Amino acid sequence: MHLPKHVIVTGASRGIGRALIDTFQNLGHHVWALSRNIDELKHIKGIHAVSIDLSDEQQITDWVGSCGVDHFDVLINNAGMLINKPFSETTSADFEAVYRVNVFGAAQLIRHLLPLLSVDSHILNISSMGGVNGSAKFAGLSAYSSSKGALGILTELLAEEFKDKGPRCNALALGAVQTEMLAEAFPDYEAPVSATEMASYIADFSLNGHRLYNGKVLPISQSTP
Repeated sequence: MHLPKHVIVTGASRGIGRALIDTFQNLGHHVWALSRNIDELKHIKGIHAVSIDLSDEQQITDWVGSCGVDHFDVLINNAGMLINKPFSETTSADFEAVYRVNVFGAAQLIRHLLPLLSVDSHILNISSMGGVNGSAKFAGLSAYSSSKGALGILTELLAEEFKDKGPRCNALALGAVQTEMLAEAFPDYEAPVSATEMASYIADFSLNGHRLYNGKVLPISQSTP
């Protein structure tokens, strides 16, 4: 039997993040669930629910300094913000809000957690097929998809910088998954994959994928997207 891992999941209050919490719990791992809203998390026994705004670097600094843990095995940067709006109507404030969560927040969290990560640790960034060069694109997602493209490039760069001493760093570029965020952006669209199904795959990859992969942005989709 494998020893329990120390796992961080951001964006844990709903969708894939919430499903990941259940998956890791069922596998017997120690889970830190990070989200701005933890009303649905703080009553779950056996997890560490952390209320945090990842766009606020001071909150990240404060939590890492007080988390009481000397090592994390897995960090899943799952938190995401999506705005569906024509580019001509998308403001600089919209772009900044999306990038602050999807790119800057992930980068800041990784940087502050580095002292608690080792060569055996795995950073897994959740990207999107819309952020993969050459894939089909959805109109209205200029801020979201471009931010996910940036997250993929960041993944490759971090793997290069950390390749000698770790941690390993990969990204999964997901196709459409049936989540609340997708339903809010595209009310009439029905995705072929549920959040629970995708969470099972992500959890397994986060625990094992870094043994074979580093610096990879892997498309997880039957189509594009």
